[in-house]
Amino acid sequence: MVSLSVGIMLSTSLLHALPEAFESQADARSLFATLLGGLLAFFMLEKLAILRHSHHHEGDGHHHHHGHDKREAGKAGWMILVGDGMHNFTDGILIAAAFLANPELGLVTGLAIIAHEIPQEIGDFIVLLNAGFTRTRAYVYNLLCSLMAIAGGVLGYYMLDRASGMIPYVLVFASSGFIYIAVSDLMPQMQRRATLRETVPQVLLIALGVCIVLFLTRGH
Repeated sequence: MVSLSVGIMLSTSLLHALPEAFESQADARSLFATLLGGLLAFFMLEKLAILRHSHHHEGDGHHHHHGHDKREAGKAGWMILVGDGMHNFTDGILIAAAFLANPELGLVTGLAIIAHEIPQEIGDFIVLLNAGFTRTRAYVYNLLCSLMAIAGGVLGYYMLDRASGMIPYVLVFASSGFIYIAVSDLMPQMQRRATLRETVPQVLLIALGVCIVLFLTRGH
């Protein structure tokens, strides 16, 4: 899924979303500035997410009280839920913007988000279990966070339909997120598997992701 996500996300952003944005009447310099700002914004968001996680634990020499690990895991679980809900809400707005620009672009943008979200949601589910949530509670809370994408999509549709001039900028910002996640997060994970036996399936799955996007948007 990681390799497939890389192919889908990069091809969606570089072959469709960015060209769609730059073919609009928007100023090219402003769009490039949005792309730069988006990349830096995602870098800073990742930094803040890393900084706010506690790396201290019982037995690390800092005299933490008994139960510290469980309490920190619980805090991480709630942070995961809040962050995931906001992320899904934003994804909904991005999908709405893509559909308003071009139905085929909306389709591949949704596919790119799904391909990335499946492994992420599985990881979040495991984090919630580790934080002390029961399987039922973890599933229900994860589902509620996922539904935030629908709220974002509805809001994005009505908001951007009335402010169509913002659509190219939303597409560029979405592309910056896709590119950043693929290059900064997913590809480094793949580089940890450096043997030929592991590399060949990775390359084939990236190519499959690109081919899926090209097939869904053929003729556009």
